Amino acid sequence: MKSFSIEEINATLKGTLVGNTTQLITAPEQLEWATDTQITFIGSKKYIKLWETSKACAAIVTEGFDIEPGENRALIMVKNADTAMAQLLELFIEEGPVFEEEIHSTAVIHPTASIGKGSKIGAGCYIGKNVVIGNGTVIYPNVTIMDNVTIGSVTTIWSGTVIRERSVIGSYCIFHANVSIGADGFGFRPSPDGKGLLKIPHIGNVVIGNAVEIGANSCVDRGKFSSTVIGDGCKIDNLVQIGHNCKMGRCCIMAGSSGLAGSVTLGDGVIIGGGACISDHVTLGNGVLVGGQSGVINNFEDGKKVLGYPAIDSRDALKQWVILRKLVKESK
Repeated sequence: MKSFSIEEINATLKGTLVGNTTQLITAPEQLEWATDTQITFIGSKKYIKLWETSKACAAIVTEGFDIEPGENRALIMVKNADTAMAQLLELFIEEGPVFEEEIHSTAVIHPTASIGKGSKIGAGCYIGKNVVIGNGTVIYPNVTIMDNVTIGSVTTIWSGTVIRERSVIGSYCIFHANVSIGADGFGFRPSPDGKGLLKIPHIGNVVIGNAVEIGANSCVDRGKFSSTVIGDGCKIDNLVQIGHNCKMGRCCIMAGSSGLAGSVTLGDGVIIGGGACISDHVTLGNGVLVGGQSGVINNFEDGKKVLGYPAIDSRDALKQWVILRKLVKESK
């Protein structure tokens, strides 16, 4: 188990130490659950009152908060407690699963595949024809990478992931367990004889930029004609669906169980809340924020905040909800 003194932690965070504790700190934890060997975080004034009853021996606190450390307790004052928390968590990361050999003997690798220097491939993996994998990429057991896929350097692919043919993946990406990249898009039309459904072939691919992270059990479908594109730095949560021919700009965020129908276009920095759905062929400009559980059926320009079903400007949605509450009260 890792442990650090308060001075060692402060040396990493470069904050201002207030008070002191002799305890070795073994882990970070929430205020309510922390023990006397753990450090916690106070990034909002509403949590200051919990410090008195918390058992934590130390806390990382946003500068300017009126708070005293107490006996044998310490505070590290920083500009932003959330950012400092990310730095601290890096200290406590445990080593991942160990590869006893860089390429496991049970991995099936086509002789035309190119594996970069220092890359690791776990047991039961399949690497297809003409696959190119960059340097330092880690592929955990039971991953399937089909023909003509290109993957950059220092990318991590967790078990159960399937990357279909012709996909292009950047460097420094992370795909969590059971991600699906490049499956057929959802395209069907009534058959000419009126007795069933005609499947529309999808002959495109998926192109994913650098530093993209995709959560467990999420799916990115291939394009119908060209490419489904995910821009550099996008972060996608678990159980997210991205339909065929979608185009995501840089550094977009999609929370869990949200989805894009086919041919959606997102600008840079779009944030989509959990459970929200974006209808096909909708365009959202740079920095658009979509509230959780919303249903977006119209285009929105840069910087808009939208809520509701169907989604409208957040200010209008909140006004409508106030009016509805009043109507309900008056009807009683």
